[in-house]
Amino acid sequence: MSIAENLARVREQIETAAQRAGRPLSDITLVAVSKTFPTAAILEAYAAGARDIGENRVEEASEKIPSANAQLAQDKIRWHLIGHLQRRKARAAVTFFDIAQSVDTLRLAEALNRAAAEQKKQLPILLQVNVGNDPNKFGFDLNARAEFLRDIAKIIPLTNLQVQGLMTIGPLVATPEQARPFFRELRKLRDELAQKFPEVNWRELSMGMTDDYAVAIEEGATIVRIGRAIFGQRG
Repeated sequence: MSIAENLARVREQIETAAQRAGRPLSDITLVAVSKTFPTAAILEAYAAGARDIGENRVEEASEKIPSANAQLAQDKIRWHLIGHLQRRKARAAVTFFDIAQSVDTLRLAEALNRAAAEQKKQLPILLQVNVGNDPNKFGFDLNARAEFLRDIAKIIPLTNLQVQGLMTIGPLVATPEQARPFFRELRKLRDELAQKFPEVNWRELSMGMTDDYAVAIEEGATIVRIGRAIFGQRG
C-alpha cells in the first residue's frame, strides 16, 4: 500500500478509537514518524495531509528538515523531536525542531532553554516519563517522585520553554491491552501534575505507537506517534 493509503487507514482507526472513547477527533494529533525514511517519503505523507512529522535523531533531521521545508510553503510542517537528546545537541535541536517531546532531565531542559534564549525562540516541550521504570528506556523516574516534582518546579519557570504535557514510550508487550495500565498511569500523573502546577496547561499526552495507539487513545492520548503503519517496515 502507498503512504497515502496507509495514512488514510491509520486516520480511520484513530477516528474509530476516538469514537469508542467518546472523544472528538480534533483532540488527537497524528505525528507521522519518518526516521530512516528519505525526504521523498515525508513529502508523500505531506501530500496526503500529514502536517506533524516526528524524527528521532538530530543528525538525520538536520539534513531532512531543511530539504523538506525548502520544497514546501513556510511553516507547513510541525517538526517533533521524539528521540533521546544529548545535551550537547540542544542547540541543533532548537534550530530544527518546533517541539521537543523527549525532555527527560532537568539539565537537558536547562540546556534547551539556554539554546532557545540564544535563538530568541520559545520551544514547546513535553516531559518524557519512564512509566514502566524500564532500565532500557529514558525518562523521568517515578520511583524518585519527590525529585521528579522538584525538577518540574525548576523547569516550569524556564522562560524560553513551554511545558505542554507528558510523553511516554509504552513497554514491549504481546498485546496492546497489556500496555493499557501504563497509558492510564501517565494520564493519572498528568492529572496530578495539573493539580500541583496549575500554572501549566498540561493538555498533551503523547503516548501510543503503531502497535498500541488505539488503546492509548482510549486512555486519553492527545498525540500518537506512528511510523511503521504509515511508512512501512524500516530497512
